[in-house]
Amino acid sequence: MNTDLLWRAEALCAQTDPEAHYPEAGGTSAPAKRTCIACPVRRACLEHAIQAGEEYGVWGGVGQQELRRLIQARRAETEAA
Repeated sequence: MNTDLLWRAEALCAQTDPEAHYPEAGGTSAPAKRTCIACPVRRACLEHAIQAGEEYGVWGGVGQQELRRLIQARRAETEAA
Protein backbone atom coordinates (compact mmCIF):
# COMPACT_ATOMS: atom_id res chain seq x y z
CA MET A 1 0.00 0.00 0.00
CA ASN A 2 1.18 3.50 -0.80
CA THR A 3 2.36 5.01 2.49
CA ASP A 4 0.69 8.30 1.52
CA LEU A 5 -2.64 6.50 1.72
CA LEU A 6 -2.17 4.66 5.03
CA TRP A 7 -4.67 7.06 6.61
CA ARG A 8 -7.44 5.21 4.72
CA ALA A 9 -7.16 2.26 7.11
CA GLU A 10 -8.45 4.52 9.91
CA ALA A 11 -11.11 6.32 7.86
CA LEU A 12 -14.61 6.00 9.29
CA CYS A 13 -16.12 6.12 5.81
CA ALA A 14 -14.58 2.70 5.17
CA GLN A 15 -17.08 1.39 7.74
CA THR A 16 -20.13 3.03 6.15
CA ASP A 17 -22.05 2.91 2.89
CA PRO A 18 -19.68 4.39 0.28
CA GLU A 19 -22.60 5.74 -1.72
CA ALA A 20 -23.32 8.19 1.11
CA HIS A 21 -20.10 9.98 0.17
CA TYR A 22 -21.17 10.31 -3.46
CA PRO A 23 -24.72 11.66 -3.30
CA GLU A 24 -26.68 11.96 -6.51
CA ALA A 25 -27.38 15.42 -7.93
CA GLY A 26 -29.83 17.14 -5.63
CA GLY A 27 -29.18 14.59 -2.89
CA THR A 28 -27.90 15.41 0.56
CA SER A 29 -24.33 15.05 1.73
CA ALA A 30 -25.29 15.51 5.40
CA PRO A 31 -24.86 11.84 6.44
CA ALA A 32 -21.37 11.72 4.93
CA LYS A 33 -20.39 15.00 6.55
CA ARG A 34 -21.56 13.72 9.95
CA THR A 35 -19.28 10.70 9.52
CA CYS A 36 -16.39 12.96 8.57
CA ILE A 37 -16.79 15.20 11.61
CA ALA A 38 -15.95 12.27 13.90
CA CYS A 39 -13.23 10.83 11.66
CA PRO A 40 -9.67 10.81 13.04
CA VAL A 41 -8.11 11.17 9.57
CA ARG A 42 -10.32 13.97 8.26
CA ARG A 43 -7.44 16.34 7.51
CA ALA A 44 -5.38 13.72 5.68
CA CYS A 45 -8.44 12.79 3.65
CA LEU A 46 -9.12 16.38 2.64
CA GLU A 47 -5.47 16.98 1.78
CA HIS A 48 -5.47 13.85 -0.38
CA ALA A 49 -8.60 15.01 -2.19
CA ILE A 50 -7.11 18.43 -2.90
CA GLN A 51 -3.77 17.05 -4.09
CA ALA A 52 -5.42 14.35 -6.22
CA GLY A 53 -8.00 16.73 -7.70
CA GLU A 54 -10.95 14.67 -6.42
CA GLU A 55 -13.81 16.90 -7.55
CA TYR A 56 -16.62 14.47 -6.74
CA GLY A 57 -17.89 13.19 -3.44
CA VAL A 58 -17.46 14.23 0.17
CA TRP A 59 -13.84 14.26 1.30
CA GLY A 60 -12.67 15.36 4.74
CA GLY A 61 -16.13 16.71 5.54
CA VAL A 62 -16.21 19.00 2.52
CA GLY A 63 -18.87 18.80 -0.16
CA GLN A 64 -18.24 18.89 -3.90
CA GLN A 65 -18.65 22.63 -4.48
CA GLU A 66 -16.36 23.64 -1.64
CA LEU A 67 -13.89 20.93 -2.60
CA ARG A 68 -13.72 22.24 -6.16
CA ARG A 69 -13.05 25.75 -4.84
CA LEU A 70 -10.24 24.43 -2.63
CA ILE A 71 -8.70 22.54 -5.56
CA GLN A 72 -8.88 25.63 -7.78
CA ALA A 73 -7.33 27.78 -5.05
CA ARG A 74 -4.50 25.28 -4.56
CA ARG A 75 -3.85 25.21 -8.32
CA ALA A 76 -3.81 29.00 -8.41
CA GLU A 77 -1.30 29.09 -5.53
CA THR A 78 0.91 26.55 -7.29
CA GLU A 79 0.80 28.43 -10.58
CA ALA A 80 1.58 31.74 -8.85
CA ALA A 81 4.62 30.30 -7.05
